[in-house]
Amino acid sequence: MKREYVTFSAKDDGQLVAHIACELDHHTARIVREKIDRETFLVEPRVLVLDLSAVAFMDSSGLALILGRVEVAAAAGGVVRVTGARPAVMRIIRLSGIERVSGLTVAP
Repeated sequence: MKREYVTFSAKDDGQLVAHIACELDHHTARIVREKIDRETFLVEPRVLVLDLSAVAFMDSSGLALILGRVEVAAAAGGVVRVTGARPAVMRIIRLSGIERVSGLTVAP
């Protein structure tokens, strides 16, 4: 059985939620990125929500995934919101400073 690294739910208010359920490292980031981009271009959400509540580990590949989705969402006319980050993942986000990127909101 093939593991689903990311699943989606669309909301009536223009949000697309990407529920990420894997470690975000160089092994998985490309797969997750491709799936999110495909769904974003299909749905064109006003807000792309990256739900990290099931992500126990993230390295620089995960940071790159988040930053790249800001560009993809902007091209589709939207913004990105990161939610549910566990303390270890939130620490990486805060240390990187990506919270200051325009078009990105981070909430634990």
